[in-house]
Amino acid sequence: MTSQAIQQLTQDFVMETYGRFPVALDHGQGATLYDPEGRAYIDFTSGIGVNALGYGCQPWADAIAAQAKKLGHTSNLFYTEPPAKLAECLCRRTGESCVFFANGGGEANEGMIKLARKYSFDKYGQGRSTIITLKNSFHGRTITTLKATGQDVFHNFFFPFTEGFRYADAGNLDSLLETAGEDVCAVMVELVQGEGGVLPLEQSYVTALADLCAQRDWLLLVDEVQTGVGRTGTLFAFQQYGILPDVVSFAKGIAGGLPMSGIMANEKCRKVLGPGMHATTFGGNPVCAAAGLVVQEMLNDRFLKEVQEKGDYLRKGIEALHLPCLGKTRGLGLMIGIAVQDGWSNQDLAKRLIENGLLVLTAGPGLRLLPPLVISQDEMDQGLEIMKKTLS
Repeated sequence: MTSQAIQQLTQDFVMETYGRFPVALDHGQGATLYDPEGRAYIDFTSGIGVNALGYGCQPWADAIAAQAKKLGHTSNLFYTEPPAKLAECLCRRTGESCVFFANGGGEANEGMIKLARKYSFDKYGQGRSTIITLKNSFHGRTITTLKATGQDVFHNFFFPFTEGFRYADAGNLDSLLETAGEDVCAVMVELVQGEGGVLPLEQSYVTALADLCAQRDWLLLVDEVQTGVGRTGTLFAFQQYGILPDVVSFAKGIAGGLPMSGIMANEKCRKVLGPGMHATTFGGNPVCAAAGLVVQEMLNDRFLKEVQEKGDYLRKGIEALHLPCLGKTRGLGLMIGIAVQDGWSNQDLAKRLIENGLLVLTAGPGLRLLPPLVISQDEMDQGLEIMKKTLS
């Protein structure tokens, strides 16, 4: 099919819940995508942080094919090997104690919220169920995770929302203490606020927050849907901050492009959700887990160091362009935010870049870059050159 035919078919039969750019994608290699007519696009998005290994990764494709031929799905009433191995790998690499597998980021965060409230109910009874989240946060698009999101723009249309959330200023411990009360059971944070604009939390704040949660027996919940699986230059961002959260959610890059997510819990929380307390039909799917094992194998220490180096290279390269519409960069690893100067629209800039062959994202008022972790030097340089020619 042609690009135009694909776009028309989508408009005719797919619910219009996305503001799509007029680009149809057909295949890719590395960090470069192609439309049906063969036009190339340098990808600084990786499917919004999903395609960690880029496109055309042969070991990943082989693992999927082999597992699909062997066993595509079975319920969680029985045992299969791939998710057990993946859970072991995640626990050994992070220090967490157990894993629950799900399908998407919002679902993972729902599971984390349920675990926190049940932990508190089991220990303290009713009345201690409020979760504090941070202003400018984003935690998902289910009714509950929309309410957990600390942005008023998302608290509309879908009334009534799930109650039991309050919001504190990011990076301000005094604000969190003022927001707290005897009804609090947990604090949920993104260590880098992704949709809010790629805004990393300060080390001192995260350390103090972890100490406070331990003192008050609030669970520390870390949403690593976007920051996890090597994106920031360590397997999970919390490892850079020197903390061990009570519960961590993950999704996006965990299976390198297949739908998979989950939560990891520490020893204190491993038995909170027992049989019948939480479930999902497709969680731990063996094909997705087989893909996830390839991702884990590739994300070794050397690979993660290179992610940090690539992130530094891109940030320095962008700032060296001295483009009039762009300001400073920020972020960790290959999770990069770019400030957009007053008088410019991030949506307009993104549209121009995409028209000229560079796929980018927006976040908050700025631009957001989430390239495949395997992006090459040549592809980064091509992307920088497109930025220079388009935005000068």
